[in-house]
Amino acid sequence: MYLLYFLVAVLGELLVPRRLAVVRETANLAAFAIYIAVTLLFYGLFRPVNRNLSLLAAIISLLGSIVGILGVFHLAPSRLSPLWFFGPYCLLIGWLILRSTFLPRILGALLVLAGMGWIAYLSPVVVDALSNWIKGLGILAETSLMLWLVVMGVSERRWQEQAVKREPQ
Repeated sequence: MYLLYFLVAVLGELLVPRRLAVVRETANLAAFAIYIAVTLLFYGLFRPVNRNLSLLAAIISLLGSIVGILGVFHLAPSRLSPLWFFGPYCLLIGWLILRSTFLPRILGALLVLAGMGWIAYLSPVVVDALSNWIKGLGILAETSLMLWLVVMGVSERRWQEQAVKREPQ
């Protein structure tokens, strides 16, 4: 699902000309729909690490997706950016990865940095000065996680061990 999200988002953003607004908006809607599925899958994946933080991350991501979908239809307030939600979501997922035993911690560190970057990106001063660096870090972090999940996956044994440790008695 994560790979599918990347493919649809990249196609919509980079390959569809701006003059084809309907196609671009359709691709954005599809990307948000797929990201909702990714969010729900990540909730289940990180629930054994910390149920409450995983739920909070999922809620934040779902709210960001809703804002993004409303934005496609020009129904969201103009000052409300999905990045207000996406930055904290990356921070939380990064933290959950850092606390997990089934994914490499470097992926978590990258996502934490990307989350801080997306939050800072909302400042006009930072956007002017560091826009390309923040985008690059965000793309690196998310692509690294996606590729790791596609190629290496999750250590099922370690995920099961962490899930058993977190089960309520």
